[in-house]
Amino acid sequence: IRHCSLSKRGGLAFSATLPFLLPLLEFVDNVEAKAVRSGESKYLRIKEEKSIVTKGKAAGVLRLAFHEAGTLEMEENSGSMNGSVIYELERPENTGLKKSLKILERAKKEVDAIQSASWADIIGVVGAEVVSVCGGPKIPVALGRLDSAELDPEGKLPQESLDASGLNQCFQRNGFPAQELVALSGAHTLGSKSFQSPVTFDNSYFKILLEKPWKSSTGMSSMIGHPSDHAIVEDDECFRWITKYADNQNMFFEDFKYAYIKLANSVAMWKSK
Repeated sequence: IRHCSLSKRGGLAFSATLPFLLPLLEFVDNVEAKAVRSGESKYLRIKEEKSIVTKGKAAGVLRLAFHEAGTLEMEENSGSMNGSVIYELERPENTGLKKSLKILERAKKEVDAIQSASWADIIGVVGAEVVSVCGGPKIPVALGRLDSAELDPEGKLPQESLDASGLNQCFQRNGFPAQELVALSGAHTLGSKSFQSPVTFDNSYFKILLEKPWKSSTGMSSMIGHPSDHAIVEDDECFRWITKYADNQNMFFEDFKYAYIKLANSVAMWKSK
């Protein structure tokens, strides 16, 4: 259950009760159901605790999830959602993610108080949750990933400076066609790159891409979006999907959900049943 409330600083925040994290525990013994039946006091105390997920921090948490999974290399069977990003925060591409990790550290501590959960599962679930908190689709994330004992190789995260051809090649070699490249790029609707509300997950990103405001010589329009955002709108196949998502938010939500799950599951190491 979520409750909209005003924080002490007057900021609008969403207070999400811990159950959005509790599904992390189900992959072993269906802990939630057993705890409810038995009235286990420890479970009930955890359930009553509140984890504050501010909409203002959602973009950072989602960025952490993408930087965790974005190192995917299908041919090398490496990267993706494996928990290694928590040890890679000093890399230039991960600048600014330490604050987001602190949010997840609190979540993991509360879950681990009942039963240990991997960083890979925590990052995958909380990344999906902030999308929902900000008005996007509910994304069911499969559970049971194992954390990697090794760091991911450097330089695997797609660079923001890539042109459309480079982005397509990077995604396609890992099994993600242009449609899924565009859908996942829609995550940029959250954050400070001026795609309307920075705390609302919707299809405004695609509507603004079609306007190409960065080509305007007035004001701060040139600062809107990342270079990769500017690039994909110039690619015919990407443009086709940008247009579809600008016209149909439900289609975008469904395709984003599918692509997020696919990204979170690709080459992941799984706990044996």
